[in-house]
Amino acid sequence: MADNAGELPDIDPTVPPTGPGCVECLADGGWWVHLRRCTACGHVGCCDTSPAQHATAHHRATGHPIICSFEPGEDWFYDYRTKDFVQGQQLAPPTSRPVEQGSPAPRDRVPANWRQLIH
Repeated sequence: MADNAGELPDIDPTVPPTGPGCVECLADGGWWVHLRRCTACGHVGCCDTSPAQHATAHHRATGHPIICSFEPGEDWFYDYRTKDFVQGQQLAPPTSRPVEQGSPAPRDRVPANWRQLIH
């Protein structure tokens, strides 16, 4: 990881996540594999392995450049500008989706052939 903590004004540690799952998938009946959190506004979107890739779509729409994992036990940050992992800082809780939510999720929306549908 690049060690540039303190050089990342695109991280707002006071903004909480928008919820326990991908905002767009929850709204449109979709499902996700893993979750990513925007460090500028807290938007929670699905990863690029997920069918809809909402986290990257959020970056493209807003220009917010840094995401972090929103998965339990993961603490990495990624900068779309440099296409590299970067050092982040402690964000407002919660720092991950609920463990009991599982992955992929939401369980009642995940099709039986989900592995064939991921990127």
